[in-house]
Amino acid sequence: MARQAAVNPEELRAALAAVEAWLRNESEPAPARTVLAAAVRGSARTLAADAPGGSVEVRVPPFVAVQCIEGPRHTRGTPPNVVETDPRTWLLLATGLLEFETALASGALTASGSRAAEVARWLPISRLG
Repeated sequence: MARQAAVNPEELRAALAAVEAWLRNESEPAPARTVLAAAVRGSARTLAADAPGGSVEVRVPPFVAVQCIEGPRHTRGTPPNVVETDPRTWLLLATGLLEFETALASGALTASGSRAAEVARWLPISRLG
């Protein structure tokens, strides 16, 4: 995967603020797809910038997949270390409203491979105010 440019921290905060009410209360109307995409992509790309490398792939379909964490780089086929979740769960993790282990135990997140759980060390990415 191509290396992404760093995400502007102010843009990330604004993108996360736009989905905050929905993250804190699931009965709130879901954000527009473009608003949700901006928050998911910005937070995942920030993770990739904060923890550069190609050892673990983080997938948040349908919006983004990034590689992160130093170590052996994956280049073809199914990566050996994958973290995958839905957009809302990812944003809850990225903002500190949900713990990695809790999401994993509930089945809202899958983590395969010996290094996948290292993503937890880099969370949250940006706490909500």
